[in-house]
Amino acid sequence: MSEKQVIVITGASSGFGNLAARALARAGHVVYAGMRATADRNAPRVEELAELSRAEGIDVRGTEMDVQDQGSVDAAVERIVAEQGRLDVVVHNAGHMVLGPTEAFTPEQLAQVYDVNVLSTQRVNRAALPVLRKQGSGLLVWVGSSSTRGGHPPFLAPYFAAKAGMDALAESYAAELIKFGVDTVIVVPGAYTSGTNHFAHSGTPADTERAAEYDERYGALRDSMAQALADIFPAGRTADEVAEAIVDVVDLPAGRRPFRVHVDPSKDGSEVVSVVADRIRAEFYHRIGIQELLTDGAAL
Repeated sequence: MSEKQVIVITGASSGFGNLAARALARAGHVVYAGMRATADRNAPRVEELAELSRAEGIDVRGTEMDVQDQGSVDAAVERIVAEQGRLDVVVHNAGHMVLGPTEAFTPEQLAQVYDVNVLSTQRVNRAALPVLRKQGSGLLVWVGSSSTRGGHPPFLAPYFAAKAGMDALAESYAAELIKFGVDTVIVVPGAYTSGTNHFAHSGTPADTERAAEYDERYGALRDSMAQALADIFPAGRTADEVAEAIVDVVDLPAGRRPFRVHVDPSKDGSEVVSVVADRIRAEFYHRIGIQELLTDGAAL
């Protein structure tokens, strides 16, 4: 095990975030599981983590952190640093999925999806990065999506577009933070149809009339997508694999972490495309003389 790290995870009330919080704490780290509404709706999730800590002698804490509220994010980071004296790792996991005909989502809904999946990372970075940069060390882990570069179905466009935006943001941050000693890793999960609440809690279009106009031609196909994704998912694979991948990258030595890690049992092609894309990015940096902004793991 590597040196104990102080870690904050966004969107950790369920899914990948909750699994990662537990796995990282079991690996010996101090973990703050960020979530909204810790005094009411998510109070049971906070108590579950407290009970886990008591039962297993580990340190994982549910902490109030609404990633759509800069004040809440700032307060969470300040609280962590006040209690621990430092912050080592930020895991950008918060996200929300929507399902339906793209045309039927209002522009305001797309903005909301972008806010949760992309702007949230900027709020957290603006709160946490001054701490990491001052320390001269740290790690940002971005939980992306294989949809950004792999094969993916329709009717999930606002979510997929936001995840692609987050990926682009992560790439630029990687170059801009390397001189401060802050590592970047993008963890890329495939379509896990169980073990998370993505499909169960997915949003729907506000314009129900437009959505209904698509139902006759696409309704049955759209409704069968979750099962179709489940059918190509190999038996015996679980969402815990994503949490384990996050533990692995946290435990690697600083400066020697891979830039991108795929956890995609269904093999939708994202890893193949990413190998090429990341290599082209690295080659372009060399062409324009900024290769010092690349880590050893920037491309395969």
